[in-house]
Amino acid sequence: MTPTNVLFIHSDQHTKRVLGCYGNAVVKTPNLDALAARGTRFANAYCPTPICVPSRASLATGRYAHRIESWDNARPYIGSEAASWGHRLTEAGHKVTTIGKLHYRRVGDPSGFPDQRLPMHVLEGVGDLYQLLRGDMPVRAENRANVLAAGPGEVEYTRYDRAIGREAVRWLKEEGAREREPWALFVSFTYPHFPLRAPEPFFSMHPAESLPMPVQWRPEDWPHHPSIDEMRRQQALDEPFDESTIRRALQAYYGMVAFLDDQTGQVLRALDESGQAENTRIIYTTDHGEQVGEHGLWWKSTMYEGAVGVPMIVAGPDIPVGKISNTTVNLTDCFPGIVEAVGLDLKPEDADLDGESIFRLAQQPDRPRTTFSEYHALYSVTGTFMVRNERYKYVYYVGMPPQLFDMVDDPHETRDLAADPAYAEALAVCERELRSICDPEDVDRLAKADQRARIEAAGGLQAVIQGGVTVPYTPAPDEFEPAPVDARERAKGGG
Repeated sequence: MTPTNVLFIHSDQHTKRVLGCYGNAVVKTPNLDALAARGTRFANAYCPTPICVPSRASLATGRYAHRIESWDNARPYIGSEAASWGHRLTEAGHKVTTIGKLHYRRVGDPSGFPDQRLPMHVLEGVGDLYQLLRGDMPVRAENRANVLAAGPGEVEYTRYDRAIGREAVRWLKEEGAREREPWALFVSFTYPHFPLRAPEPFFSMHPAESLPMPVQWRPEDWPHHPSIDEMRRQQALDEPFDESTIRRALQAYYGMVAFLDDQTGQVLRALDESGQAENTRIIYTTDHGEQVGEHGLWWKSTMYEGAVGVPMIVAGPDIPVGKISNTTVNLTDCFPGIVEAVGLDLKPEDADLDGESIFRLAQQPDRPRTTFSEYHALYSVTGTFMVRNERYKYVYYVGMPPQLFDMVDDPHETRDLAADPAYAEALAVCERELRSICDPEDVDRLAKADQRARIEAAGGLQAVIQGGVTVPYTPAPDEFEPAPVDARERAKGGG
């Protein structure tokens, strides 16, 4: 593989369901669609855990969350848990720059990313302690309020993302062009993470009546499982929204995706104008998805496809053009791909990475491959684990019934096959695949013990409950634009 630069464009909470190249005929995403047309799109890509902080830690280290004990949004990556791909590049003399959201602990930690521009990390280096409550969390009505408040408008994230885009354009034209060795630039936007606000003209691009309604949005069609039902209750989603409310929230989300696409297009055009496009491999992905009302759910935190599935597009030298790969991939495949792309070899201590090179996978024919995700954070009463192989998705809940979906015949996951005797063998194969990766009961115990210890260190259960959270997203950094004092006091570093 010829050594090249790497431009990694990263978003937050982008479901592949709302992306033109993934089959959505309504959303306007011309720039990401064009990137997929000149590269390879992975149809079956997954995040290692469907919530911000641990997913980003796994992306950095190439290891599943339980292996680095990153359970929730109050366990940010420091750098001592495992080396990042940034370590591998910087120690070999390659320029590595990040612009935008990282969601690690703080600037100055040994994360392997010494050149951080406009960085966003967890609030006050701690993050969201409220998430540690999990099943003991009081009803979080703010989640319902976010859907009801959806609409047009500017928020700090739109202003922040524009600043990220401007800095990325400037870097590519002024700094990247001067580098003599292959470089890596990580451009990390916050959109389409809530709040559900889209600036004009993006909000009005998709009339509400034109948008497809989510699968199983009607309450009579909602799937029921003890863990999922409790999640709806804790988020105040057990009372259904009417159709007009859902359509307005969808309109906001579609507009947010269009805004992200526009920012992405500016970065890609700057790469072309800088003369470096022929010597740069590109990755586009996100940290996790968004359920946008599917199955009567919003946000992330489940193993349904809207939350745990992610878009994954790669392009550049040696990457097949116009290809759709059905090989199952994971964000953990990015670490070995980036290291290889700039011309480096993995170190012996990288032999236990959980992924393979995403660029090599793009070059190869489709092949059977099993991937994994897990969840141990807010709204989860028990540890949740997923394996996805060539055909089936298996979801294992410690102490609760599992779920099994045929992703070929039922890609929208409307029929749970776990209790059907005809699928007993498929269920058993999937459980063996899960247990070859981890012991779910042991991992669940480890996560809960660690979270209990942090609750006690914070003053105990009641102290964390009383601390609460009313702004469930991390404020934009002070160096960009200080958030209002009252908002910063309330925010606890949510996703």
